[in-house]
Amino acid sequence: MPTLDWIGKDKVINHHMDVPYRVLDAQYEYGEADGNMIIYGDNLSALKSLLPQYEGKIRCIYIDPPYNTGNEGWVYNDNVNDPRIRKWLGEGGGCEGEDLSRHDKWLCMMYPRLKLLHKLLAEDGVIFISIDDNELYNLKMICDEIFGSSCFVANIGWQRTYSKRNDSKGIMAEIEHILVYSKSEEWSPYKLERTEDMNSSYEAIDGDSRPWSSVTVNAPGAATHTGMVYAIQHPITGELLYPPIGRCWSFGQPQMLEQMQEWAEYQLVDIHDYDKRFEICNNAEKTPQEICAIMMVDSSEEARAKVKAKYDLGLEKKYSWPLLYFTNKGKGGLRRKQYLEVSTGRVPTNLWPHSDTGHTGEAKNEVALLFDGKAPFDTPKPTRLIERVLQIATDKNSIILDSFAGSGTTAHAVLNMNKQDGGNRKFILIEMMDYADSITAERVKRVIDGYGEGKKAVEGTGGGFTFYELGDTLLDGEYLNENVPLDKIRSYVYFTETKQAVTDKADEPYFLGEYYDTAYYFYYDKNEVTTLDREFLHMVKTKADSYVIYADKCILSDEELEKFHITFKKIPRDITRM
Repeated sequence: MPTLDWIGKDKVINHHMDVPYRVLDAQYEYGEADGNMIIYGDNLSALKSLLPQYEGKIRCIYIDPPYNTGNEGWVYNDNVNDPRIRKWLGEGGGCEGEDLSRHDKWLCMMYPRLKLLHKLLAEDGVIFISIDDNELYNLKMICDEIFGSSCFVANIGWQRTYSKRNDSKGIMAEIEHILVYSKSEEWSPYKLERTEDMNSSYEAIDGDSRPWSSVTVNAPGAATHTGMVYAIQHPITGELLYPPIGRCWSFGQPQMLEQMQEWAEYQLVDIHDYDKRFEICNNAEKTPQEICAIMMVDSSEEARAKVKAKYDLGLEKKYSWPLLYFTNKGKGGLRRKQYLEVSTGRVPTNLWPHSDTGHTGEAKNEVALLFDGKAPFDTPKPTRLIERVLQIATDKNSIILDSFAGSGTTAHAVLNMNKQDGGNRKFILIEMMDYADSITAERVKRVIDGYGEGKKAVEGTGGGFTFYELGDTLLDGEYLNENVPLDKIRSYVYFTETKQAVTDKADEPYFLGEYYDTAYYFYYDKNEVTTLDREFLHMVKTKADSYVIYADKCILSDEELEKFHITFKKIPRDITRM
């Protein structure tokens, strides 16, 4: 698979592993938080901090990163020359001294963040990334590398504007892109609700009491489904009907025979038509030498006339045709009824018009209404756009992550969806700019409580969140940072061992949990040196096949460790760096 190279790539390709793990410090809670989070801080560090609790658990990620247009002066500075990004590139990214172009810098910024987002994504999860033409193709290349080209789902064209500007030079940019990648190749989107337009095409042209639409009764794949290629005798004309070349019947032969019996009496007969079937199967070698045709028992002119009379009664609305019927006043090909009541929803496409998903003007008006007529954020996305993402990518209990949160549209959309369908979706927002509290969190508060006045008033959604800032690093150089709360340390250690959450036991304060018949203990006290010895072993109450025990030192012999199936790990030397 082709990969993209740029100046600085070698410094950032594994940089996500070198980012120090920092704990999240809760600053305040608003409403009924229920697991919703807004995090203020560098999203690279924040994503790393989410791993112990959320690795492999995020169902849907939406991000709207800087587009790298070169424009400056916006509240959300759309340029990788933003001082915080420059600082990260110089001090964290390890690219100091390199002669990086604007595109190199953007790729250095995005690559490690996408690596961590991939780790957080669930196996049945999907990521949506908004972008414009400036970095579209670079982004596609690094996403192919990180997520896998086989997990590419779509390049969605979102119609961002509804007004046409005649003064534009060249070809006006009417759409932005949303690149979509799944964690696994089997991912499939949920279907959208059917539209009235779609339903209006359903109408029974026979005497059926249920509205239906006409669909084909053949499918591609004749070469691989050769047993589903055979003749069916037309009950009115007497002609032999076959699927088109390269296609096969949609149903198995027993089901097709059963349906044809609704028109007349049929039987299976070998008519020795191998050459015809061989041609339809694209000369596939495994075409059966013998396969029966579905033939009328009585194909006389009189018998066929009776079927035609049945058909005509249908046209007069006096008879309901069987599931399979014939076109062209009964003399044409075979079709199938598709009833409206069993028709599934609308399959999403890669074109999202502004009429369905909003536009930039709508988004600015939303934010202005939220902030008393003033729009403190120049580049929001419309709530309807993110709601469309949630409709096709989440269920009622999904966790949704946005690590370039901006004005907080993603949380707004999640709260709206939960109110509409009674769902319990959770959101995690990360914003590195100073307005994380004054704009991002403030918008979410107003959505929760309700906003606007008079006819424009919008009822609150309810809900809540906890606002976090990035706290201390877990490891201070080679030492364990004693300022970090013990529960955060325990969670980190157990996660690095098992990817599981800690199990607390009141009678075993050092117990972390049991996983695959191994019990884990973290024997730590910041005020004194802990020792794995016989005395500590008497405190171990959980029976397991083996044990992993962390302590400052160990005085048990190798023979004793082997006898009791203990793996000793020294604090902090043997604590894994994520």
